[in-house]
Amino acid sequence: MASQLLSAAGNHVSLPEIYVRPESQRPRLHDVINDANIPVIDLGSPDRQQIVAQVADACRSFGFFQAKYYSDDPTKKMKLSTSFNIRKESVRNWRDYLRLHCYPLEEFVAGWPSNPASFK
Repeated sequence: MASQLLSAAGNHVSLPEIYVRPESQRPRLHDVINDANIPVIDLGSPDRQQIVAQVADACRSFGFFQAKYYSDDPTKKMKLSTSFNIRKESVRNWRDYLRLHCYPLEEFVAGWPSNPASFK
Protein backbone atom coordinates (compact mmCIF):
# COMPACT_ATOMS: atom_id res chain seq x y z
CA MET A 1 0.00 0.00 0.00
CA ALA A 2 2.98 2.34 0.32
CA SER A 3 2.70 2.71 -3.45
CA GLN A 4 -0.56 4.62 -2.78
CA LEU A 5 1.39 7.55 -1.27
CA LEU A 6 1.29 10.63 -3.48
CA SER A 7 5.03 11.00 -3.05
CA ALA A 8 5.49 7.53 -4.61
CA ALA A 9 3.32 8.29 -7.65
CA GLY A 10 4.61 9.20 -11.06
CA ASN A 11 4.36 12.58 -12.71
CA HIS A 12 0.87 14.03 -13.07
CA VAL A 13 -0.03 16.44 -15.83
CA SER A 14 -3.42 17.10 -14.25
CA LEU A 15 -5.22 16.22 -11.04
CA PRO A 16 -6.46 12.59 -11.13
CA GLU A 17 -10.27 12.47 -10.95
CA ILE A 18 -10.15 10.30 -7.81
CA TYR A 19 -9.04 13.44 -5.93
CA VAL A 20 -11.69 15.89 -7.21
CA ARG A 21 -14.32 16.71 -4.59
CA PRO A 22 -17.58 18.53 -5.24
CA GLU A 23 -17.30 22.28 -4.59
CA SER A 24 -19.45 21.97 -1.44
CA GLN A 25 -16.92 19.55 0.12
CA ARG A 26 -13.78 21.56 -0.61
CA PRO A 27 -11.89 23.46 2.11
CA ARG A 28 -12.46 27.18 2.44
CA LEU A 29 -8.92 28.35 1.77
CA HIS A 30 -9.67 31.93 2.76
CA ASP A 31 -10.11 30.58 6.32
CA VAL A 32 -6.60 29.03 6.40
CA ILE A 33 -3.89 30.81 8.35
CA ASN A 34 -0.45 30.56 6.75
CA ASP A 35 2.49 29.48 8.89
CA ALA A 36 5.64 31.39 7.94
CA ASN A 37 7.81 28.49 9.15
CA ILE A 38 6.49 25.96 6.63
CA PRO A 39 8.27 26.18 3.27
CA VAL A 40 6.06 27.10 0.33
CA ILE A 41 7.17 25.59 -2.97
CA ASP A 42 5.73 26.70 -6.29
CA LEU A 43 5.31 23.39 -8.12
CA GLY A 44 4.25 25.32 -11.21
CA SER A 45 7.64 26.99 -11.54
CA PRO A 46 9.33 26.39 -14.90
CA ASP A 47 12.64 25.82 -13.06
CA ARG A 48 12.38 22.07 -12.36
CA GLN A 49 15.84 21.89 -10.76
CA GLN A 50 14.86 24.60 -8.29
CA ILE A 51 11.65 22.73 -7.41
CA VAL A 52 13.57 19.50 -6.82
CA ALA A 53 16.13 21.32 -4.66
CA GLN A 54 13.42 23.06 -2.63
CA VAL A 55 11.48 19.82 -2.05
CA ALA A 56 14.70 18.00 -1.08
CA ASP A 57 15.56 20.78 1.36
CA ALA A 58 12.05 20.72 2.86
CA CYS A 59 12.29 16.94 3.27
CA ARG A 60 15.65 17.22 5.03
CA SER A 61 14.60 20.19 7.16
CA PHE A 62 11.08 19.11 8.09
CA GLY A 63 11.41 15.34 7.63
CA PHE A 64 7.75 14.66 6.88
CA PHE A 65 8.52 12.49 3.86
CA GLN A 66 9.97 9.70 5.98
CA ALA A 67 8.55 6.58 4.25
CA LYS A 68 9.84 4.29 6.99
CA TYR A 69 6.77 5.37 9.00
CA TYR A 70 4.29 4.28 6.31
CA SER A 71 1.37 2.16 7.47
CA ASP A 72 -2.24 1.65 6.50
CA ASP A 73 -2.99 0.13 9.92
CA PRO A 74 -5.65 2.43 11.48
CA THR A 75 -4.64 1.39 15.01
CA LYS A 76 -1.03 2.64 14.76
CA LYS A 77 -0.33 5.64 16.97
CA MET A 78 2.35 6.97 14.62
CA LYS A 79 2.18 6.53 10.89
CA LEU A 80 2.69 8.07 7.48
CA SER A 81 -0.27 7.46 5.22
CA THR A 82 -2.38 8.91 2.46
CA SER A 83 -6.03 9.89 2.40
CA PHE A 84 -8.06 8.16 5.13
CA ASN A 85 -9.36 4.88 3.81
CA ILE A 86 -8.21 4.30 0.26
CA ARG A 87 -10.08 1.00 0.10
CA LYS A 88 -13.50 2.58 0.76
CA GLU A 89 -13.31 6.24 -0.37
CA SER A 90 -14.94 7.23 -3.62
CA VAL A 91 -12.97 10.51 -3.60
CA ARG A 92 -9.52 10.60 -2.03
CA ASN A 93 -7.82 13.44 -0.19
CA TRP A 94 -4.87 14.88 -2.15
CA ARG A 95 -2.31 14.51 0.60
CA ASP A 96 0.10 12.36 2.49
CA TYR A 97 0.10 12.88 6.24
CA LEU A 98 2.08 12.05 9.33
CA ARG A 99 -0.13 11.01 12.24
CA LEU A 100 1.33 11.42 15.70
CA HIS A 101 -0.44 10.80 18.97
CA CYS A 102 0.58 13.31 21.60
CA TYR A 103 -1.40 12.73 24.79
CA PRO A 104 0.01 12.11 27.21
CA LEU A 105 3.00 13.69 25.53
CA GLU A 106 5.65 11.90 27.58
CA GLU A 107 4.40 8.53 26.30
CA PHE A 108 4.72 9.40 22.61
CA VAL A 109 7.28 12.13 21.97
CA ALA A 110 10.30 9.79 22.18
CA GLY A 111 9.07 7.93 19.09
CA TRP A 112 8.46 11.02 16.99
CA PRO A 113 10.75 11.81 14.04
CA SER A 114 13.93 13.65 15.00
CA ASN A 115 13.82 16.02 12.00
CA PRO A 116 13.60 18.94 12.38
CA ALA A 117 15.18 19.00 15.85
CA SER A 118 12.70 21.64 17.01
CA PHE A 119 9.80 19.30 16.19
CA LYS A 120 10.10 17.45 19.48
